[in-house]
Amino acid sequence: MLNRRALLGAGLLTGVAACTSDTPAPKGAAFDPADWASVRAQFALDPAYAQFAAFVLAPAPAPVRQAIRTHRDALDADPEYTPPGGSPDQAVREAAARYLGARADTIALTDSTTMGLGLLYSGLGLRPGQDVLTTEHDFMATHEGLRLLAARTGAKVRRVRLYDDPARASADRMVSAIKEGLGPRTRVVALTWVHSSTGVRVPVRAVADALAEANRGRDERDRALLCVDGVHGFGALADGVADLGCDFLASGTHKWLFGPRGTGIVWGRAWDTVAPIVPSFSQAAFDAWQGGGAPGANTAELVTPGGYKAFEHRWAMPQAFAFMTAIGKDRVQRRTQELASRLKAGLAAIPHVRLATPNAPELSAGLVCCSVAGMEPFEAVERLRGQKVVASVTPYQPSLLRFGTSIVTGPEQVDRAVRAVEALR
Repeated sequence: MLNRRALLGAGLLTGVAACTSDTPAPKGAAFDPADWASVRAQFALDPAYAQFAAFVLAPAPAPVRQAIRTHRDALDADPEYTPPGGSPDQAVREAAARYLGARADTIALTDSTTMGLGLLYSGLGLRPGQDVLTTEHDFMATHEGLRLLAARTGAKVRRVRLYDDPARASADRMVSAIKEGLGPRTRVVALTWVHSSTGVRVPVRAVADALAEANRGRDERDRALLCVDGVHGFGALADGVADLGCDFLASGTHKWLFGPRGTGIVWGRAWDTVAPIVPSFSQAAFDAWQGGGAPGANTAELVTPGGYKAFEHRWAMPQAFAFMTAIGKDRVQRRTQELASRLKAGLAAIPHVRLATPNAPELSAGLVCCSVAGMEPFEAVERLRGQKVVASVTPYQPSLLRFGTSIVTGPEQVDRAVRAVEALR
């Protein structure tokens, strides 16, 4: 049985000699984004624990927590409070766009990856005879979203297998599997950037290039759209949307980006193919309603669900983007992957541990999954917690023990986790 701890826990560790120390920064010291101890000090995490589940429902760093408090207190004092500078939602879109290397009008605001995927797959219109391609490895949010799409449209959904042994996954085989699975009327290709089941990183750019070739000569209404669940890459990896080459990217911002809980985005470059599902509170929607008509062409803003949100969280999203940008996207990726490499090397040396995550950095990110001989993952998680190492269980069948390396972990914590796993007998 999956429980809340399994769904909310996670762990991933790696590191090399280039990683800096875990020595805590002095309390009250100014934030130095170039110093990993100072970065870690911005979080309120209990220092007694080696935290490899921070990416699931992430803790927010000090600037984000302060922004949330500021907006919350202002709303409590005046329910009609609006942050200075005009439209706060537009400020969020602009911050997300800068981080992704995109335009603000291509960003829809959501509450989570699941909501983003739901809006996408519920809003996409398919013509008779068009079909959908996905993989066996995707999370429930994608599979269920596509099931509902198929129920609504009658479209056939096909799944391909990208690898048999995730530890031996290859980019060529993954791309080939997608190409072989394409049909002449495939309208949607639904993939996950980094698999939460195994830690395998899909070569999204190479898939996008293959789809571009397949789309040559197709009618625009039959072009295969590449839709990506990006949540375990977004914030952990440095790629922007131009690097990925996909048509849509959905991600929560309360995971590897360490943004406010209950926030997320969908970036897209083909919003005309997606109909709004929930009424928008955009100016265009209100103007059309008050005028007795309908808004014009579909846009990211029209797809953004209306209603009153936990605005103190949404309006604090720019601070999360700014925090990660100050550290440097490339530095965050290097740190995450160096720690993951260190963890994988340590776990691979343990006779009773079997790694499920590829060693190659280009085929993985910050997730490291493994199994312990003779022990169920839930038992391993509980015993590790007793040693003050926080890991998680993957919510798949079969389940695996999972770690997540990130900016809140360091090499000493990685080594501590390896020793704790080695003691699991």
